[in-house]
Amino acid sequence: MPISAQMLVLKFLKLARGPPNISACSDLFFGNCRAIHSGNSVPRLTRFSLHVPKHVEVEFEDGSTFRLSAEFLRVNSPAADGKLRSIAGEKVIFGRRHVGIMKVEPIGNYGMRIVFDDLHRTGIYTWDYLHRLGTNKFSLMRSYISTLKKHGLSRDPSKRK
Repeated sequence: MPISAQMLVLKFLKLARGPPNISACSDLFFGNCRAIHSGNSVPRLTRFSLHVPKHVEVEFEDGSTFRLSAEFLRVNSPAADGKLRSIAGEKVIFGRRHVGIMKVEPIGNYGMRIVFDDLHRTGIYTWDYLHRLGTNKFSLMRSYISTLKKHGLSRDPSKRK
């Protein structure tokens, strides 16, 4: 059963230990959420915004804010399967330019599962993983596009016959 934005807010609020900051785009305040790796120096998540179907925005206590597109999150899925093609040992996910986010499910107080409209749903995005993605967003995207070009693949979905 799909989860509405209001239900998502309620589920996340049950996990949050700080006061909520809820707006029309489902902003959530996670004042006391900690990274899953306590020895890690990743800042705590302070705000999560879901903008279905296009992107999420995350903000951390160090003031860093990242807008992560559905395509970027999908091709950098932490899932082992990821519906990918292995070319010469390289993980290559292609044709996901227009993928969308259908819903987000909270996982403990350390992350979330994103369900994409291509039905991929097995990756758990921890808050520290989202911080690493945001911090390295431009180099990761350049590398992704370079890999696609190297193998003659496209960000665009295959044309249906």
